[in-house]
Amino acid sequence: MRFILRRLGFFVLTLWAALTLNFFIPRFMPGDPVDALIVRTRGRVTRESLEGMLTSFGFKPDTNVVVQYFDYLGHMFTGDWGRSIGSSLGEPVTALIGRALPWTLGLVGITTVLAFLIGTFIGTVAGWRRGGALDAILPPIFVVTSALPYFWVGLLLILVFSEWTGGLLPSNFNYDTSIVPGFSPGFVGSVLSHAVLPAATLLITTVGGWILTMRNNMITTLAEDYVRMARAKGLNPRRVMYAYAARNAVLPNLAGFAMSLGFVISGAILIEYVFNYPGVGYLLYNSVQDVDYPLMQALFMLFTVAVLVALLIVDIATVWLDPRARAKG
Repeated sequence: MRFILRRLGFFVLTLWAALTLNFFIPRFMPGDPVDALIVRTRGRVTRESLEGMLTSFGFKPDTNVVVQYFDYLGHMFTGDWGRSIGSSLGEPVTALIGRALPWTLGLVGITTVLAFLIGTFIGTVAGWRRGGALDAILPPIFVVTSALPYFWVGLLLILVFSEWTGGLLPSNFNYDTSIVPGFSPGFVGSVLSHAVLPAATLLITTVGGWILTMRNNMITTLAEDYVRMARAKGLNPRRVMYAYAARNAVLPNLAGFAMSLGFVISGAILIEYVFNYPGVGYLLYNSVQDVDYPLMQALFMLFTVAVLVALLIVDIATVWLDPRARAKG
């Protein structure tokens, strides 16, 4: 219980620091929302009119920064995140995020979990059979793939599977706009087909890291005394591999997996941009382009909370899985 309370205190302190940075960082960026709107309206609306409109949307450019800060904290905790002052002028920020979030969770979330599970399994087998064919072939390949940029892999897949094949797989947006959204086979098939290339891009560029780290952890764990004792007792090799070696080798990876799950909310910005996929990452890109403070602040807050919650859950899971951590706690 003491361990959990310490972690909760750390969570609250870190959240406050992150929210404070979240408030000031957009204001240090070059550009001003009013100037951006003047350019967008081609000067047809006066600056005073735009400032009044932004004030009605909950953004007060002329208010003292301290007052803005405490108003911002109150709005962040109450869920009143204001209205967009960018290209979606006047639309509630919660509505914008609510439309984009399911697409990111479906694409990036499922792919991240698959990459972790596949990479952990292959890394476990490769480490257990160190020096075998699997261990000799896969690690060098995935050293290369894990270093490839997201956008380069995405563009390559578009070229091969969309351009050269005459549109075998779609490379733009999240579904065919000619189909009415709904739980129909046509719409579901369109959504899945549009997700193939961005999901493959994310899988190719991330699974290698999990394979390599799990393989190295397995090799280190196999040298531990309790694994040698299990082998000396003549236990089933499969049981030794999974129940003794893999269970302990995966513990260092849990923190990394928690970070990955937390960053799921932010989406893979480059992937969503390359494929024009309307997820949260693409929404963040547009909010920065539009100098949309309310939307940026809400998105950064969501990303921070997602990472902190994921780390807190993994800390608790580590204590539950590892008796040594319970003893230290």
